[in-house]
Amino acid sequence: MAETSSRTAVIAALIGNILIALTKGIAAAVSGSSAMLSEAVHSVVDSGNEILLLYGQHRAAKPPDQLHPLGYARELYFWSFVVALLIFAGGAGVSVYEGIKHIQNPAPMTDPLVNYIVYAVSAVFEGTSWYFGWSAFQRLRGDRTILSAVHASKDPPSFMVLFEDSAALVGLAIAAIATALSIHLGRPWIDGAGSVCIGLVLAIVAVLLARESKDLLIGERARPELSDSIREIAAHEPGVVAVEGILTSQLGPDEVIANVGLDFADDLRTADIERIIGHLETELRKKHPDLFRVFVRPHPDMFQSEPDLLDVGPD
Repeated sequence: MAETSSRTAVIAALIGNILIALTKGIAAAVSGSSAMLSEAVHSVVDSGNEILLLYGQHRAAKPPDQLHPLGYARELYFWSFVVALLIFAGGAGVSVYEGIKHIQNPAPMTDPLVNYIVYAVSAVFEGTSWYFGWSAFQRLRGDRTILSAVHASKDPPSFMVLFEDSAALVGLAIAAIATALSIHLGRPWIDGAGSVCIGLVLAIVAVLLARESKDLLIGERARPELSDSIREIAAHEPGVVAVEGILTSQLGPDEVIANVGLDFADDLRTADIERIIGHLETELRKKHPDLFRVFVRPHPDMFQSEPDLLDVGPD
């Protein structure tokens, strides 16, 4: 359900950004506004980003094979990181460059009315796209704050689209203010300053998204509640004396691998241990369908020698 809602949000954002990019591009050519050109570039970059996110979701759905026995789920995290880099380089970088160039060589706008019309139309498109992104994010957020929900989320598209659209709405407001001040004060360089401000907003968003995607890409642990549940189920399994350690890793939004270290009763035979492990894996997957692989280790020494790797304690 989470993947479906985030995919819907990405598609809605893609359609909206394509329409907005065309509108802004025409308006920038007619009016000569630097801020409008930055907004057009921003929408083009966002359109490309949505395509990459959809491609990442498609690649992540591929089944495991001999070359990738754990599947391709982390491709989504890779392409999410690429999107963050594109926002920084293609969005923020170009906006700042165009703004500085316009400040150094200011030129008055030829038809500012076109800009105001485009800002209003774009706000409607961006607002609609933002609504889809917010709805998808709210389904995953629960009662947490926005930043804590982003940090806890394992599905980058669910918050990437929201942050992109939020930055776009802020950018529209900045561009409109810069256009108005540039015209009424007779200072064309203010339009370029608006482009620089838009670039800084995009840079902040890009850094935040890159950090979250990077943590998932290099192997972030699953939510602590999952480890607590695994520990509770394993501890109640007959023949298990103690749960020595749990190590989890998030492969994708709905795929987790877990390595569980167990201390078994000394009087158990190999066949008994195998039966307990098989039953435990069945019970774990029954309660947590997102457990893609469960590895049960009857040798706790590995976990005891590497206490920093244990997936225990608060987030």
